[in-house]
Amino acid sequence: MNDHYATLGVDPDASPQEIESAYRRVALERGWEDGFWRELREAYDILSDPDRRARYDVERDGTRPPAEHKPSRNPIDRLFPNLSHGWRVAIDWVVTIAGAVAIVLAIKAWVVNPYRIPSSSMEPTLHCARPEQGCEAATSDRVLANRFIYRFRDPKRGEIVVFKTPPLAKQKCGAGGTFVKRILGLPGDVWAERAGYVYINGARLDEPYIHADRRDAQTLTLADIPPRHTLTRIPTDEYLMMGDNRASSCDSRVWGLVPRKNLIGEVFATYWPPSRISFH
Repeated sequence: MNDHYATLGVDPDASPQEIESAYRRVALERGWEDGFWRELREAYDILSDPDRRARYDVERDGTRPPAEHKPSRNPIDRLFPNLSHGWRVAIDWVVTIAGAVAIVLAIKAWVVNPYRIPSSSMEPTLHCARPEQGCEAATSDRVLANRFIYRFRDPKRGEIVVFKTPPLAKQKCGAGGTFVKRILGLPGDVWAERAGYVYINGARLDEPYIHADRRDAQTLTLADIPPRHTLTRIPTDEYLMMGDNRASSCDSRVWGLVPRKNLIGEVFATYWPPSRISFH
């Protein structure tokens, strides 16, 4: 005699709700196996019918009376004990889908969020898609940003970050909202650009990520960025952002510094297209 409890993977004292849940689960996992579907269906038909199950239990061990079923652990079964099979399945699916959506939204809001690179301001570190001017790839890079890292430590120079732009960005760049740039100036720094090279506190910054054909030839100081003629050092909790494509980047040189509260997260990986998968 086949052990129907073993077929469904439940204990002999399983409740009707547990038997039905096990049947659905095993059907999804093993229902495709040759010959198994008939065995699974037979086990379910017998164990889901109280009279047939009682007779099966007696035949199975010869003496044991029908098992006293434990209450279901499923909260839906506890709240609605007389719910029909169809409604129970529908509610199970609704709860499962709603839970999955809530988890995804929570992850996007507090842990990791994906972003697409729309412009050439970070070329060639991060690609945008042709035919946009200055873009090197057929497909825009998709990146992941760590949204909680700056709750535990300060931003560092050289990190690529996602941030909300100051209001002046929309006026100066024709677009605002969320940008992706590299942090170059930290609080307390004296920043300057001389003939396209960045200087921090008088020392030229080593920037291996800048390609020669992407460098500009500007000479600027903090006094030249908005609000003009007011800054000599970068204030506390503010950061200076620049794109790696200096000749085509609308950044802090045009619209000013970024408050720390505007930082969304550090870009730590490119996940699309597959040929561009990398960590930063």
